[in-house]
Amino acid sequence: MSDKFIKNRLTLIVLISACSVILISMGIRQTFGLFFQVFEENLGVTRTEFGLAIGIQMIFWGMFAPIFGLLADKFGGNKAVLVGFLIFGFGIYTLYTGPNTGIFFQINLGVLVGIALGATAMSVPVSEVGKHFSNKERTLATGIVTAAASVGYFVAPLFTKYSLGNVGWEQTLKYFMYFILFGLIASLFLLPKKQEPILQTKKTQNFIEAMREAFSHKGYILLLGGFFVCGFQITLVGTHIPGYMQDRGLAGWPATIILALIGLFNIVGTLGMGYLGTKYSKKILLSLLYTFRAVIIAIFIFSPPSLGMSIFFGITFGMLWLSTVPPTNGIVAQIFGTKYLSTLFGIVFLSHQVGSFLGAFLGGYFYDLYGSYDYAWYLAIALSGFAALVHLPIDERPIVRSLIPS
Repeated sequence: MSDKFIKNRLTLIVLISACSVILISMGIRQTFGLFFQVFEENLGVTRTEFGLAIGIQMIFWGMFAPIFGLLADKFGGNKAVLVGFLIFGFGIYTLYTGPNTGIFFQINLGVLVGIALGATAMSVPVSEVGKHFSNKERTLATGIVTAAASVGYFVAPLFTKYSLGNVGWEQTLKYFMYFILFGLIASLFLLPKKQEPILQTKKTQNFIEAMREAFSHKGYILLLGGFFVCGFQITLVGTHIPGYMQDRGLAGWPATIILALIGLFNIVGTLGMGYLGTKYSKKILLSLLYTFRAVIIAIFIFSPPSLGMSIFFGITFGMLWLSTVPPTNGIVAQIFGTKYLSTLFGIVFLSHQVGSFLGAFLGGYFYDLYGSYDYAWYLAIALSGFAALVHLPIDERPIVRSLIPS
């Protein structure tokens, strides 16, 4: 594997750096749902306000993903992610030192952390790694990075649940600052690929031309729609599963177990999807994935609540959690190339975050309106059907650009 997959030491360093960055950022992000009760008790935050903060976080995450993606494409992923971790640290610091109530709660957890995630979580680290690998190897490489996020998903909720119960929420957030410092150091090694001198035979594409090309391609628009659904579903689960389990009489550890199992089995799912993406059509894999999500959600919400069903949901949904990322990123790179990959995938990720905003906000809104999360789950199932269909017409073939006139 090392002779063919890892081409050189720089590639290995970048892969390890990206895995470290995404483990920290996505791990911390996965724990916020566990803070709801302490925020409610200590800061007077309602479910709607908490859902709104997470929703704002998703929107700013999405808005700044293509911005940081463009910075990464122009100046290097290491610089973009470094700035992101500085903002991340400031957002977490003000969340426990204050001011942290009312509008400041929305600014700290929503705006600042959201901006930081735009650089540190998913789109930039994954795309920067993708630039170091060929089309054939890319989905496996990005699957490895996404699996690192899954390690964070598994470890972080367990650590956070233990820490909240023993040292409190403020000290737990202080511990997060040390993790962020580690991520900041790791980001320094997210270095750009060394450009080899080649005989230029194709027309050089600028940023405006790349955007025009992408948005005139039907497959790119369909990817935006599909990834929107992914964002809605995973944020609905990540944000509201603690409250949902509490309402079903399974408060405390069952919700933590679900989040931890999602992280653990997402390692299997993302690595498996990364491998399958090297063998089979990525759009077919995505269509099947969203179909399975609908089935699993339906089984979970229509079955009697139990610890066993919680474990079933955590394992099965975990295998599908971030498995969308390697094939989605792979399709973008396969069609358009890697020159503007961080930017183009960042825009796709923006649609994901619009869905995330609605998943976070509507989950809390439906609960406050109807006293139940049922309507949010029904919507998640319907959207799965939509996503399963929209991927099928995508043309995965690379775009052939005009040659320079001789």
